[in-house]
Amino acid sequence: MDRTVRTVEDVLALLDGLFASESEAGRLATGDGKDFWDRFYTDRSRPVPFFVSKPDENLAAYLDQGLIAPGRALDLGCGAGRNALYLASRGFEVDAVDLSPVAVAWGEDRAHEAGGDVRFLCGDAFALPAAELSGPYDLVVDSGCFHHLPPHRRVSYLALLDRVLAPGGHLALTSFAAGEQGMGSDLADADLYCQRDLQGGLAYTPESLRWIFSDLVEVQLRRMREEPPESALFGVTFLWTALFRRSAAASGDVRPVHDFA
Repeated sequence: MDRTVRTVEDVLALLDGLFASESEAGRLATGDGKDFWDRFYTDRSRPVPFFVSKPDENLAAYLDQGLIAPGRALDLGCGAGRNALYLASRGFEVDAVDLSPVAVAWGEDRAHEAGGDVRFLCGDAFALPAAELSGPYDLVVDSGCFHHLPPHRRVSYLALLDRVLAPGGHLALTSFAAGEQGMGSDLADADLYCQRDLQGGLAYTPESLRWIFSDLVEVQLRRMREEPPESALFGVTFLWTALFRRSAAASGDVRPVHDFA
């Protein structure tokens, strides 16, 4: 008989175990786990749209529109580093973290080839010591990490933001949009635990994103815009893009922009 729960982190770890695969027993803090993402990134030639080294169109738009400015940036779930390298090229000091060493190695190779200056970190962002993800960051970028988290890890995610996001800093988020068949699960949180399956990622509505990030100020929330293959930017319409700002006494009010086109 095991009685292992004493802290909140013990509860979170217990719930992580509900989504553990048979081949990966133990703690899974980020959805499908390291082994899944290592396999996913092993073949760099696969025709996966976001394998191409292009930044998200919304991220480029935020910079071009002056909604964000260069500073310290953290790329959560950076994959092969496409957004991290773009930010570095635009004058940001970038830390990029991913659970998969295979993805991080690819990102480091890309940085070496491009001459980009990005500090890559491999590990669970929720478990890395504060000395590794010390903050404060003026920008936290998340292009596809959040929607692969089990519901209980939103608690860890918000706690991480609270610790590392600078006053007046921004969160740039993309996530699966609800109602898009085959692109993100619309199952209720409770049903995910009943099935013990993250369904390949969780879909969100604008209302659910606003609720989860209600401690931040909404700057913009819209669909990602489609980008053609020849574009220098990445864009698909089954994702929400959101820009949130942490309040700061010295920050001016930003009027929310609602664009669901």
